[in-house]
Amino acid sequence: MVNSYVCFDLETTGLSPEKDEIIEIGAVKVAEGKVIDRFSRFVKPDNPISPLVTSLTGISNDMVANAGPTDRTIYDFLYFCEEYPVVGHNLMFDYRFTYRYAKKYYMDFKKEGLDTLKIARKVLPELPSRSLESLCDHYGIVNVSAHRAYHDALATAKLYQTLKYYFGASEAKLFNAEPLVWKQKKVQPATNRQKEYLKELAKYHRIEVNSDLESLTRSEASRLIDKILFQYGRMAR
Repeated sequence: MVNSYVCFDLETTGLSPEKDEIIEIGAVKVAEGKVIDRFSRFVKPDNPISPLVTSLTGISNDMVANAGPTDRTIYDFLYFCEEYPVVGHNLMFDYRFTYRYAKKYYMDFKKEGLDTLKIARKVLPELPSRSLESLCDHYGIVNVSAHRAYHDALATAKLYQTLKYYFGASEAKLFNAEPLVWKQKKVQPATNRQKEYLKELAKYHRIEVNSDLESLTRSEASRLIDKILFQYGRMAR
């Protein structure tokens, strides 16, 4: 049964670990049930944070403007984690993002972990919702700033300890860490024909394509072509 771990949470610009970006990392390090260290950093994304994301997370472009180098932030977080297993609510969401960022900067994030959402689904099937917010309400856990990474990580750590207190004896297997496995989807680059067609469309309609054509994936190029055709129409033959 896991009693020492790092519980972490991310705030991101979207749901896709392949396309969206991390904007905040929060974590607590727990040893034998007691918080012994904390981690909280902003991450400046390559693209501006949208008003929708700001409304959901409370994180604005001004807040991340002075964030340190992203590679250093990721390194510091991985160093913070040491060899501890990780805990999270809907853990694979956060793990996938962190794994991708680690790989991007030639680092490794192979971990064992536990998911409080998975545990709650097993032991609390009667609840209408097993969201972090709902579970905190159910157990009277105060989260002073929901949807901010550090506070969600702290609330998740408290939730894990609570679930372990009530169900650790009867459902011991649920509180053992398991290897986290995720393989990134193979990304297919845009074809030469797609890139040439985009250039022809842009020239014909006298528009600027605000994308680096060489970095587009096949699916991204296809969506961009469809968008241009929808907005401006096809080229006359």
